[in-house]
Amino acid sequence: MESRVGSALQKYLLLWFIIAVARCVSAQGCRSQYEDLIKEFCLAKFSLDMQELDQSQWCSWEDTAELYEDLTNCTYQVANKMSCYWPNRMVDEFFIQIHRLYFHDCSMTGRRLRDPPNRILGPFIVVPILVTLLMTALVVWRSKRSEGIV
Repeated sequence: MESRVGSALQKYLLLWFIIAVARCVSAQGCRSQYEDLIKEFCLAKFSLDMQELDQSQWCSWEDTAELYEDLTNCTYQVANKMSCYWPNRMVDEFFIQIHRLYFHDCSMTGRRLRDPPNRILGPFIVVPILVTLLMTALVVWRSKRSEGIV
């Protein structure tokens, strides 16, 4: 009985190993063709679109968001048509190159979270303090007026 279970387990593990190897081989088969296609189609269009923008606008997310989204969708569509996995290491490396080419001078200013202005932040601080003081005063006042309570 144990040999049958062990044999079945070995066959099961062998099957999973074969499936994993086949997936790795198919993903590697996409490598050079996929890389060439995303450079030919996606990068070429993105480069033209970025050249139409003034270089001072490259760091403005409002100006580049649509172009960046189109680039992302392009890499996805090419991978989908080629039956390649997406996202994958090639896509990651591709976007790292894009950032090195176009966004390397962009600072983080304008993208960091900041406190809201005092005219907005003030009421969120003052109102809870006043409500707390009012409730405390109400409890003290009510506790001193115990003559009419049964």
